[in-house]
Amino acid sequence: MNSCVRWGLAAVGLGAYALLAHHLVSRDAGSVPALLTLLGPMVGAALGGLWHAGHRLVALGLAAGAVAVLLNGSRLPVSWLYLAQHAGIHLGLAWWFGRTLRGGLEPFITQLARRLHDPMQPTMVAYTRHVTLAWTIYFVAIAGTSFVLFAFAPIAAWSLFANVLTPVSLVAMFVVEYLLRYRLHPEFERVAFLDAVRAYRASADTPR
Repeated sequence: MNSCVRWGLAAVGLGAYALLAHHLVSRDAGSVPALLTLLGPMVGAALGGLWHAGHRLVALGLAAGAVAVLLNGSRLPVSWLYLAQHAGIHLGLAWWFGRTLRGGLEPFITQLARRLHDPMQPTMVAYTRHVTLAWTIYFVAIAGTSFVLFAFAPIAAWSLFANVLTPVSLVAMFVVEYLLRYRLHPEFERVAFLDAVRAYRASADTPR
């Protein structure tokens, strides 16, 4: 199976997941299927990470809490958990990107680009700094919109934004940045998406 087919199947799968999550939350946010679909992947990843890191008691405590939420989801304000997950992830990403814009630090996108394009020209350094700022603003805007919709709109409207429109906007950000990069800065060499993913992993594994 070639990479195009794999990416196509992944896109279809993610799209189906987004629509399913929106449907379940809109119908009954406290149902077990909704909880498993919305919170299950993150809780599972957290449990696996804690367990393999040796924090077994913390992992067991998190598992017990997750079971309690599943058993009492219909009586708990679980929509707040969905908000915390969605807005929290984006605020965390905003902090992760934004902290590298401080003086004396190299912007996060510049770090990634340097692993793919070396040496970096001054125009490339300036551009990647602007891209880091753009992503920081994007993440803050997504989190802010999530809070506003949760406070003033029906849960179905919030769910549509969080589960469907957010991933669509994320893809749009990648596409627009890609097109602008090679239109405004042809000095960037063409790189495959997987190379960028590997650069991110290498950056994440590098001690700070």
